[in-house]
Amino acid sequence: MSVEPTYRINVAAELSGVSENLIRAWERRYGVPRPARTGGGYRSYERADIDLLKRLKQLTEQGVPISEAVKLVDDGAGSRRREADPTRWRDELFGAAQRFDQAAIDTLMDEGLRSPPLVFFEVLVAPLLREVGARWHAGTLSISEEHLITNAARQRLISLLSNAPRQAKRHVVCACLPSEQHEVGLLGAALHFRHAGWKVTYLGARTPFAQLRRVVTTVKPDVVALSAIRGGKALDGLVGTLPPGTRVVAGGVGAKRQPDGITLINGPEDWDRLFKEFP
Repeated sequence: MSVEPTYRINVAAELSGVSENLIRAWERRYGVPRPARTGGGYRSYERADIDLLKRLKQLTEQGVPISEAVKLVDDGAGSRRREADPTRWRDELFGAAQRFDQAAIDTLMDEGLRSPPLVFFEVLVAPLLREVGARWHAGTLSISEEHLITNAARQRLISLLSNAPRQAKRHVVCACLPSEQHEVGLLGAALHFRHAGWKVTYLGARTPFAQLRRVVTTVKPDVVALSAIRGGKALDGLVGTLPPGTRVVAGGVGAKRQPDGITLINGPEDWDRLFKEFP
């Protein structure tokens, strides 16, 4: 059986005549093409992806707006490689975790990476982690199973973050609360900022407030973004420990009550409002 060759983005750009930057922009804004991703998070294009890019290039050169060109070609692309069905994907991941089947978990995570990065996080990973938490609290998911799933998701998000755009028109410092060791949600937030064109200083889990203040005082970011899963009460009084005027946002299941001076991020509308505030 012959194996269809796949190509990295630089080769896809050369073969299609579409620049790497434009390929990334089309994927981010319109979800096409939909390349698979390797375990390391690198895009992996098939011949059909190259043909789709050539067709988009041809249509735009003929004066067709890219948004309309995508509609003209996406029926074929969507039927060729559908994004992971969220319910099936989660069920199969939990089944693989119960068998302690690392290979199956990796395969399913990589299947999820066929979706655009923010879709991967918001539609697949975020609901997955909410169910992981619910099952863990209900006693139906072991610590080992939880670690297998969350570590696999964390690895993919770190890879996506490292490969995300770096225009750096704004700057955010991302950190977990001092008692918070779960950082997958924070990685998702960092991915949102990076894809909106922000520079990200990522401090990660268990960040002491004294160290957060030191970093914020030094780099003077536009926003400080915090993740609160279990330690939401620690948000109280936080703003007073930071330099005056520091803009703070927070998200996570532990950030359901809005302390003074902190904006909560709980969904797409909140992200839209925040980014409109910082054009």
